Amino acid sequence: MPDPQSPADPSRFAACLDEVLKQEGGYSDNPADPGGATNMGITRRTLAGWRGVSPWWKLPKSAVQSLDRQEAADIYRSLYWRRCDADVLPAGLDLAVFDYAVNSGPARAIETLQAAVRVVADGFVGPLTLKAVAGRVAAEGAAPLIGTVCDARLGFLARLPTARVFGRGWSRRVTEIRAAALAMAGIAGPVAFPQAKGTSPMTLNILAGYKTYIVGALMLLIGVAQFLGVSVPDFSTQSAGDLLMQGFAIIFLRQGITNTVAKS
Repeated sequence: MPDPQSPADPSRFAACLDEVLKQEGGYSDNPADPGGATNMGITRRTLAGWRGVSPWWKLPKSAVQSLDRQEAADIYRSLYWRRCDADVLPAGLDLAVFDYAVNSGPARAIETLQAAVRVVADGFVGPLTLKAVAGRVAAEGAAPLIGTVCDARLGFLARLPTARVFGRGWSRRVTEIRAAALAMAGIAGPVAFPQAKGTSPMTLNILAGYKTYIVGALMLLIGVAQFLGVSVPDFSTQSAGDLLMQGFAIIFLRQGITNTVAKS
């Protein structure tokens, strides 16, 4: 019987897909959502491309509404899971990268992972990326890398124009995926805090919160350094402005989550 904690275990996809579908829910057609008609996280445009319907708007919304789980699973496996080579990532990290890919695109998820392990961020998982991931996990365990990917994801989401509408839900999703990923990696999950009546459950990992502030502060310092003309090799591909924006976004987003928990 395959070890559920080992890479290339076929049951990993099923376990991670369950977590993704918990977040995605069923059919929706929110006018504020640029994805439009969506079912189990599969948009009308994605389903049309999968079925070879062109142009995509010729696929009726009813086709999205009647999408079944098996076809959704096939789409997720082909377009997201395999695109990220998640089947050869360590347990827990596979979920963190997979869910990020579903939410924001495989290339961005992979580039975030590559930046975290300090290899060229080209959006494709290859031998160098896998070697760097293996080395990082062997040295530190999976938790720091899972945390880095999730924190970077929060920073990216905070900068999106639709963050005002969907920001709280996105933050909750990343928090819950982080907890599930850590559990899959065999690491104790975050501490749960009760929410006020009528709000969605949210969890906050106290230690991860401090780490988030540290990461945000470091990005601000590096951004200021680059602005003053001091080159920081590992961050040479990012502009001072981008680093400053990301640093502020990470700090303020974490503070927003903390305040929400504190008020509940």
